[in-house]
Amino acid sequence: MTVVCLESLTFGLGRLVRAADTLGERLRLLTRDRSSYAYELERIPADALDVVETDTFDADGVADLLERTPDLRGLISSTDTWTLVGADLAARLGLPGLDPAVLRLTRDKAAVRNRLHEARLTRAGAVEAAPGGTAGGTEPRERVLRDVGLPLVLKDSAGTGSQNVWLVRDKRELDRALDEAASRRLTGRLFAEPYFAGPLYSAETLTWAGRTRLLGVSSRLMSPEPRFREEVTAFPVAFPAERRSALERWLGSVLAAIGYTDRFAHVEFALTTAGPEVVEINPRIGGALVGEGLCRALGVNVYEAMVEAALGCRPRLMDTEPPGGPAVAFVLGYPSRPGVFTGVAGLDRLPDMPGSPAWYPVKRTGDRVEHLADSRGYAGIVYAEGETAELATHSAVAAANALRVLTEPVLMSTGPRTSGG
Repeated sequence: MTVVCLESLTFGLGRLVRAADTLGERLRLLTRDRSSYAYELERIPADALDVVETDTFDADGVADLLERTPDLRGLISSTDTWTLVGADLAARLGLPGLDPAVLRLTRDKAAVRNRLHEARLTRAGAVEAAPGGTAGGTEPRERVLRDVGLPLVLKDSAGTGSQNVWLVRDKRELDRALDEAASRRLTGRLFAEPYFAGPLYSAETLTWAGRTRLLGVSSRLMSPEPRFREEVTAFPVAFPAERRSALERWLGSVLAAIGYTDRFAHVEFALTTAGPEVVEINPRIGGALVGEGLCRALGVNVYEAMVEAALGCRPRLMDTEPPGGPAVAFVLGYPSRPGVFTGVAGLDRLPDMPGSPAWYPVKRTGDRVEHLADSRGYAGIVYAEGETAELATHSAVAAANALRVLTEPVLMSTGPRTSGG
């Protein structure tokens, strides 16, 4: 009996293999590039799963592979890039899965904002914006200012990793952001929404048959304005019981409003003076080390719930009380300048620091680091533990401060010289 994973997040593959094995399933990974999972694959016995390299953007080719997979019972697609492909393939092959239309909605941030506004779960809807500043016409610009107001956020409706997101605090910043947007390759449409001021969190939830369980809340410490670069995450945030219950009810209403009835979700929200406001909804388990942190802090392999959901079975995690474990935190390690990644200095200091800190590599030596304003720029993650999320954060930040992510300038070829005539 086989469960297929259509690509995967950078971390968590080992946990997923063990989860499938516990449930009596064989995991098969379909990937365009197995080297993307080098860290995880080096730590998994070679015969623990099947890895098939194929063009995972070729839906028909993947469908053919799936149809020829013996005893195929479920399909997991847990990344933003392949979410919709996986949903369509599951429906095409009659495998358990969410309605593809629901997942298409979750991948459209503007549509989600409008749906939540219709349900009175956010105080404002999305307003379409025209890239190009005043060159795009004054009417769209004035409509954004009139209907959204300042400060506001411009973003790509299908963006990921804090890419193509602009904070706009005055009219000059609006013109500059619209001009920049015109030069970017957006994966969706440009739209505007209010800037919800307040600390940012992400709710890690599991939903089944329309009921949502809040597994916990992660803090998300960001870079100073105007960037939206993620820097530090800790789990679980110690909300008082009454506030946590209110959050769980609110999250259930939010997910119900978009028709999200099953599986993990990673819901980013700002805690404003008027209450929580959704920033975005991701129809998957959290990225980076969120999944690993959930496993350690809850004391269970939460990836078993992912496999159970893929099989169409009610996840046991919906009904059991996890034993618990240490609180966790991690810091994304960015270099101080762009260039070619050459390594990390200070790793030898980690064994002598509190919190059992560890370095999880993301980039490989020789990779180019070009973007430092969003999550494309981090080379690895510093992870640490503690009795509380606060103490885990202190240990993770202290460990990260002892490291330096190193880059060298990119040498530009000037080409062959020619003599003048």
